[in-house]
Amino acid sequence: MKEIINGTKGVAETTVTETNTASAMGSGSLEVFATPSMTALMEKAACNALEGCLEGNETTVGTMLNITHDSATPVGMKVIAEAVITEVNGRETVFEVTASDEKGIIGKGTHKRFTVLTEKFMDKTRSKLNK
Repeated sequence: MKEIINGTKGVAETTVTETNTASAMGSGSLEVFATPSMTALMEKAACNALEGCLEGNETTVGTMLNITHDSATPVGMKVIAEAVITEVNGRETVFEVTASDEKGIIGKGTHKRFTVLTEKFMDKTRSKLNK
C-alpha cells in the first residue's frame, strides 16, 4: 500500500434517471434520487479518492457509512458526490462524504473503507460456501 494522505479528494457524478429513483430501487414510491443510489455514489467517490494509492493486488471494502439524505433530487438533475480523506488508521481510511445536486447539498456524513488483499479476501468470502 502506498501512502494515503489526509485531504485527498475523490468525486463521482451521475444524472438522476428513472433507473436510480426510489421507486425503481424499491426504497420508496417517488420518482426522486434514491438513498441507495446516493450511498453508492458516495462510496464511488471514496474509491476514486484512493485511486493511485493501492497496489495491484489490493482493493478496499466499505465497512461503515453514516449519512443523512436531506433533500430530494428530481429526475433530470445532476448529482455530484465528494469524499475527502480525514483520517488514516493503518488499513482503515475515514472519509467525510457529501452529495450535492445543482441546487445544493442533498446528503452528508462519514464513511470508512478498509484496504484488503483481493485474493485473500475473496478466498475467505468463498469459504462461506463450504460451511
